[in-house]
Amino acid sequence: MKKKKRSFRKKLFTKNRLVILNENTFEEIFSLKLNLMNVFVTFTLGGIFLISITTYIIAFTPLREFIPGYSSSELKKNATALAIKSDSLEKALKQNEAYIKGIQKVLKGELEYAKFNKDSIIAETEESSDVDMKATEDEIKLREEVAKIDKEQSQSKTGKKKSDKK
Repeated sequence: MKKKKRSFRKKLFTKNRLVILNENTFEEIFSLKLNLMNVFVTFTLGGIFLISITTYIIAFTPLREFIPGYSSSELKKNATALAIKSDSLEKALKQNEAYIKGIQKVLKGELEYAKFNKDSIIAETEESSDVDMKATEDEIKLREEVAKIDKEQSQSKTGKKKSDKK
């Protein structure tokens, strides 16, 4: 077992010569001393370099747009703008439908004309997202009390710590 490991190590670090010859004259054109470890390290580093360059080109250049699944930034901006526009159009459509239904009720006589108002119909369809977030007086008093209690507790804790240090 040890002999195999040693022989493998010897093979890795045994010097070999790579020679390029002119076939007609057998003149030596190029010569290079190598061992298997140098070849392995060179090919590994070359592979890592190629992978990193390819990743960089794909990630940070406009070439990524040609890869399926990637979209251009302009396309994303246009899609966002169209989504916003379609939402506003949907809202306007709902308002118009409610207005038309209100008019139909008046025309059919289901609703008295005196009670009919365009603004009230539109207000019915609008989603009420305006929630009153103002604090009441009771909430303000409660917050002040909690702040006082927290302040007293933090002062008492720091006072204990200072007395512990002495």
